[in-house]
Amino acid sequence: MNRSFFHWRVPSLLRGNILVLGSLGASFVLTKFPANRPTPAIIFPVLFSILGAVETFRCLRSRWSFYHGAVMISLYMDAMALTMIVFLAFYPLLSQWR
Repeated sequence: MNRSFFHWRVPSLLRGNILVLGSLGASFVLTKFPANRPTPAIIFPVLFSILGAVETFRCLRSRWSFYHGAVMISLYMDAMALTMIVFLAFYPLLSQWR
């Protein structure tokens, strides 16, 4: 049985996706989403999301296969989640300038 999820030296697509989606969920909780309150703790979901995207990038292979395609789709998902986290971080600050 392969337990690469717990070994940090072995790339794991599941670990990368859990880091990114967990960071997205944590950012909604930290900013209290409907109220959108600014908080400096939002930097932690940003860092964990970047770490998850790097972990997903490590899973890429040199030759194309369906696994490689799934990793590319996961990287696009990581980019969208990171964009949403950064939006949740900066929107409360930008809305105060009006």
